[in-house]
Amino acid sequence: MKKETVVLYCGMGVGHLMPMIELAMLFHRHGFFTTVISADPPNKISSASNLINQQAKENHLISFHNLPAAIHRDPNRHPMDLMFEAICANNRHLYDFLTSLSNTNSIRALVVDIFCTDALEIGRQLGIPAYVHFPCAASVLAIYIHLPVFHTTTDTSFKVMECTSLDFPGVPPIPIADVPYTLQDRDTEIYQTRIEKFTQLAEADGILVNSFESLEERAVRALKDGVCLPGRKMPPVYCIGPLVKKENGKEIEERHICLTWLDSHPKGSVIFLCFGSVVALLIDQIKQIAIGLERSSQRFLWVLRSTNDENKMFEPQPDSDLHLVLPDGFLDRTKNRGMVINSWAPQVDVLNHASIGGFVSHCGWNSTLEAIIAGVPIICWPIFAEQGINKVLLTEEIKVGVVMKGCEEEFVRPEEVEEKVRWLMASEGRRVLREHISTC
Repeated sequence: MKKETVVLYCGMGVGHLMPMIELAMLFHRHGFFTTVISADPPNKISSASNLINQQAKENHLISFHNLPAAIHRDPNRHPMDLMFEAICANNRHLYDFLTSLSNTNSIRALVVDIFCTDALEIGRQLGIPAYVHFPCAASVLAIYIHLPVFHTTTDTSFKVMECTSLDFPGVPPIPIADVPYTLQDRDTEIYQTRIEKFTQLAEADGILVNSFESLEERAVRALKDGVCLPGRKMPPVYCIGPLVKKENGKEIEERHICLTWLDSHPKGSVIFLCFGSVVALLIDQIKQIAIGLERSSQRFLWVLRSTNDENKMFEPQPDSDLHLVLPDGFLDRTKNRGMVINSWAPQVDVLNHASIGGFVSHCGWNSTLEAIIAGVPIICWPIFAEQGINKVLLTEEIKVGVVMKGCEEEFVRPEEVEEKVRWLMASEGRRVLREHISTC
């Protein structure tokens, strides 16, 4: 008898991979065999390949299959253009793998990442129901699926529009400055590619969104009512989130050193700073954050990734020498109330620790969900992709966050870091935001 199987095709990027693996585990718990497929990236936009290899070694409940790199890196092209081209080129390998797998397994569904919508056609060719996994907010889906419609109503790029904000069904007004930079100029290859991918969303048999209805009621209603896609049939939308990795549950001797450090601080007294697994901050910005933290007099735990080259902010970075990156004497002066970590900390465990009272975040959706589930309010510091839209959602719609002013400029100043950290940790601000989180 053939195994009832769901195949999940990942996009490139840790932020897309981790919820896809959690989704695979969800299918496994419902009795399906699951196979996660990934492809080697042609560029340095993602550190997902190493993570895939790690997961394959550690997770024996689901199987992993890696497609070969289909194209070579071209330093003269935009990394996302290369990524989409590589994913499209890999469709022939995906077709061959699914055909081979179907000899021994009954493939009940193909679930593709939002970056992999070209693969929906493979599902149709093989007669396999094909769904899109949308690892971002339902509000972002409401915008993205409507953008091809919006595109036909104007011939002007967002970056030169005279208005300051845009109206989309189901979401608050979105400042043009918060629209992802890959969508700002309609004359670029990456803009055209993304509009094409957003158009393909309507071809799915359904869209699985990493969110939940009580968190984004207005956006989910707009999606299900079809108002985001006038003139076309809207695929069914299923909220299957939050796909959040559970706490590690490791024994004390295996715990990360930062968790032991947090044990020694009062409940809700520490602010956590982390900007995700992709972006490294410029050293000049890091120094200004440090000055603001020191002046705030608040306890802090800071996960730090640094670079001195703005062209390498999205590339893997070696661990920094903290004494060279931070202001002279900073570590000594703050040693009783602060801890700085190179590169990585167990974020879910940290956010669920009783000592954490606030989170300075880049507003990546995985981090956002982890903070909301843990009941931790957010200081929003978006950096790229859809994070600016998430900032609007968190501050204007859900009201569980506050904006770090100046994040859209060259640098956030120390005075703003000091003010916002104090506001969240030493005023009524945190209580108000936590009350909103409790209603989600």
